[in-house]
Amino acid sequence: MAHLNEAAVKQITEICDRYADENTPLMMILSDIQKEYGYIPLEVQELVSEKTGISVAEIYGVVTFYSFFSLKPKGKYVIGCCLGTACYVKGAQQVIDKFSELLGIAPGETSEDGLFTLDALRCIGACGIAPAVTINGKVYPKLSVNQVPEIVKSYRENGGAN
Repeated sequence: MAHLNEAAVKQITEICDRYADENTPLMMILSDIQKEYGYIPLEVQELVSEKTGISVAEIYGVVTFYSFFSLKPKGKYVIGCCLGTACYVKGAQQVIDKFSELLGIAPGETSEDGLFTLDALRCIGACGIAPAVTINGKVYPKLSVNQVPEIVKSYRENGGAN
């Protein structure tokens, strides 16, 4: 989507138009774009600015502030490792380090094959099952470092189905 084609411009314009009567449409517009394309690059932010009159600086500030928005494409499987206090104390750093080692990427990066994105999250509200990891919304409770290789293998081979 880096260089917007005609279809993308049309669809983003339709998304902006959908919320034209809202007092504060930005979050809804960005959310719909993120759902549709998986990320919101600068070219899209400029188009949204043009269509809404909201400055690119304000749009960029929102996109970079909220962790569910992304400036870059995400992998097919987004691994979110909680590093909140409860998870951290129970070994979450070692868990994310193992994912990083096996996938060859640092938190915030996507694997070369486009399969995995590794994200370090603050608190996901799963303190009672710490350390917790999510993969495309599926929660892995009380995860140990020893479980990580099998999880990665299951997603590489069959999309995480057990």
